[in-house]
Amino acid sequence: MTMLRRIRLVLLSLVVLVGLQPVVAVQAAPPPQNSASAGATEVARARVATEVLLDSYDEEKAWFPSSWWNSAVALQTIGDYMKRTGDRSYVDELDHSFETNKGPFPAGERSTDEIYGNFTSRAIDDAGWWALNWVTAYDLTGDQKYLDMAGTIADFMHGFWDPSTCGGGIWWNEERTYKNAVTNGQWVRLTAELHNRIPGDTAWLERSQEAWDWYVGSGMINAEGLVNDGLTDDCASNGDTVWSYNQGLAIGAPLELWRATGDPELLAAAQRLADAALESDELVTDGVLTESCDPLGRTCDDNQKQFKGIFMRYFTELADTTGAPRYEEFVDRQAETIWANDRDSSERLGLRWTGASSEASPNVFDWRTQASALSALIADVPQETPRRSLSATMSPTQLVMMPSPGVESSVRTEVQVAATSPGRRPVRVDVRASGPDGWTVDPVRDRVVLDPAGDSTPARTSVPLDVSVPPDTEDGSYPVTVTVTARPGLSYTTRATIQVASAIDFDAGSTQELAWLWDAGGSGLSHVGSRFADGTSHFVYKFPFPAEATSAEATLTIDNQYVVDVGPDGESWTTVLAEDEQIRDSSNKADHTLDLTPYLGPDNAVYLRMTDAFTEDGWGGGVYHVSARFGTS
Repeated sequence: MTMLRRIRLVLLSLVVLVGLQPVVAVQAAPPPQNSASAGATEVARARVATEVLLDSYDEEKAWFPSSWWNSAVALQTIGDYMKRTGDRSYVDELDHSFETNKGPFPAGERSTDEIYGNFTSRAIDDAGWWALNWVTAYDLTGDQKYLDMAGTIADFMHGFWDPSTCGGGIWWNEERTYKNAVTNGQWVRLTAELHNRIPGDTAWLERSQEAWDWYVGSGMINAEGLVNDGLTDDCASNGDTVWSYNQGLAIGAPLELWRATGDPELLAAAQRLADAALESDELVTDGVLTESCDPLGRTCDDNQKQFKGIFMRYFTELADTTGAPRYEEFVDRQAETIWANDRDSSERLGLRWTGASSEASPNVFDWRTQASALSALIADVPQETPRRSLSATMSPTQLVMMPSPGVESSVRTEVQVAATSPGRRPVRVDVRASGPDGWTVDPVRDRVVLDPAGDSTPARTSVPLDVSVPPDTEDGSYPVTVTVTARPGLSYTTRATIQVASAIDFDAGSTQELAWLWDAGGSGLSHVGSRFADGTSHFVYKFPFPAEATSAEATLTIDNQYVVDVGPDGESWTTVLAEDEQIRDSSNKADHTLDLTPYLGPDNAVYLRMTDAFTEDGWGGGVYHVSARFGTS
């Protein structure tokens, strides 16, 4: 820890002690040596991880594929990034999601449940996540429509507050079958947030205080200070799994209520719950936040993938408020562990923050795990946002080539550079690229100038790179690395992976798939191991067969309601396979072999697209495995 950081922590502690408003914490160790660039690396990491998350955003449906409440949490995470960094690049996405999804939807369109409108459904906690997201959008923009929507959702939720059972509490679902920690943690937090943003309010504050008193007395917080999942029919704690998101909401709820009332016992309660989490082997393993489904040999479902990020959102607020070193150190450790161990060659962030993986139990990477781990990177950004920052990404990050024997091959990628600077000062960036021994990257060095607007939204530019691969290079994955530097003391390294392949054989969702996935198109990954496209989404694989190929075929393992199109250029399509029944249970899962020869393009590439045969019911086709081969005459 640097002396600068120690001084700031001491000052933060003194400010809290003299009773001023909550203050913010400074950035994670290890900080850069140059104070002019302090925190810039943390901003760059969060920016890059946010960009990767947005790659999965479905522009047409204005959500993240196939998951209603998870989309709300991911959108709020993007809002958290913008609040923390000052970068307002994605305000339009939040508004687009609001306007596109505020109406009603039939069951299967956005959720397995019917969406009634105003982001409400039979799942009361789903509505709660959307309400919390729209409060964040209001904080970012000041647009009253977001706060009004949060209030509308809260009015809906209030209809499920029921003192006749267990003395109070919000029901988890419309059928009133369960009172649990997540819905009631949301309720305390949301009602306090509304009070703190509505001048002259008393009603929401009264509801928040009543709900907190009930929550504390419900028995869901056990003797160790950990939050069990909910209550039995007899209104006792069910002793069920301690999930990190329940613990996080239990920290965030009294913290927001403390902001409303100034009651020191509420801040103390948030700290007790946070300390219980840090001391518990149910939530923390070797200093790293760990869900009970994380260890090797276990599997987290799509919901559980996002729990840790929710914990970090509210834990971060407590760290900011108190400046307590133990909280700061925990935040630091999560971010550094993720960046060092839980990041693949495409800058995706995985489920297990330690990076633990095995052949039988591989680490999982998707947009849900990305959003969750991103919350830890956001936490590591100082709230006093650095005025200078520099980042870079490669596009695409995964490339594939099928070279001809004895011939040099080439591919093109580009490095995208982003920078911020105060006072509209231009940023002069040095770009240096390198590849494996014997490979040629052109240009190996370049210089670009960016002209930021003087705020925290970065200016961007790109540099194309041509990569030449020597003849007879063996099959494998090869890195191309780019380092960008700028004064004072700014530096960032990014990478792309070029996969040299003589054959095509991959599972959907695997690291190998990324090189062949030309357009994700709003598709998603299922828990049973398929990439699927439902509604208006799609995905496209590109097979760049070598010049000597005169014939080709592909075999796909597919199920449900699929349409398979093939074309020579990624623009014109011919349907070669389609399911004509509305199958939803994978009962038609089978291998199908397709002749690709008629579709070999002018560059000998073939594009294969999957879409949904019945776009209205949300059960589009899924691909599990793909193999392809070619012949020469």
